[in-house]
Amino acid sequence: MTEFKQIIGRGTRIAEDFGKMSFTIMDFRKATELFADPDFDGDPVQIYEPDADEPITPPDDGDGTEEGPTNEDDPRIKYVVDDVPVEVVMERVQYMDPKTGKLITESLKEYSKKNIRSEYTSLNDFLSQWNDAERKMALLASLQEQGVLLEELRETVGKEYDAFDLICHVGFDQPPLTRRERAENVKKRNYFVKYGEKARAVLEALLEKYADQGIEQLESMDVLKVAPISELGTPLELVKAFGNKADFLQATTELEQALYQDYPQAM
Repeated sequence: MTEFKQIIGRGTRIAEDFGKMSFTIMDFRKATELFADPDFDGDPVQIYEPDADEPITPPDDGDGTEEGPTNEDDPRIKYVVDDVPVEVVMERVQYMDPKTGKLITESLKEYSKKNIRSEYTSLNDFLSQWNDAERKMALLASLQEQGVLLEELRETVGKEYDAFDLICHVGFDQPPLTRRERAENVKKRNYFVKYGEKARAVLEALLEKYADQGIEQLESMDVLKVAPISELGTPLELVKAFGNKADFLQATTELEQALYQDYPQAM
């Protein structure tokens, strides 16, 4: 711990003459877990817990300064200078484990991979459960409860990827396809030719919704009330284009299957 503190103390020094105003920690051995040491920095200079209607920044003492600990052996003063332009040069994002409430000290991808593999023993195990799930969103909700942070993974891996591809890529090292690529593959197979004109228009619009926003667009009847699909007719009229509600739901289920049928490991 002493050596760790020395390393951090030296690494965080500012050297304006050499242009060193920030630093990066490259952690290969989980050393950053040592930041959890309650004795590392001593007592906090200030604890501020704002209410809902209060500003998120703590107030100063009115003269532009905030005093640190009054320990005579360690007198520290924090100076706040007004009217100085500033900019963010680096940002650090940390996540909390939804199960334990503790900070995640490993990379988000490694943390997610561990949680995915704790739920599914292999890629084929995941694919089998994915294909058997009547509602994919229920499966995804269960995964998120187990610590697979899908929205955060999208920010790290790519916003253009389906949750399915994020799981296969992060959990099992498979090359991902974008939602747009999956939608285009369905179109290339002339999937819609078996449907009537209006039903085909609905499914094509649903496929476009999927390409833009994801699988949840195929599992909610409310999507029929949203433009541009709503411009094709009322929800009742659109459902009747397939025959009845059961036929419409069957069509959307088959569309889901078509989106993932070309996945190599699923064969």
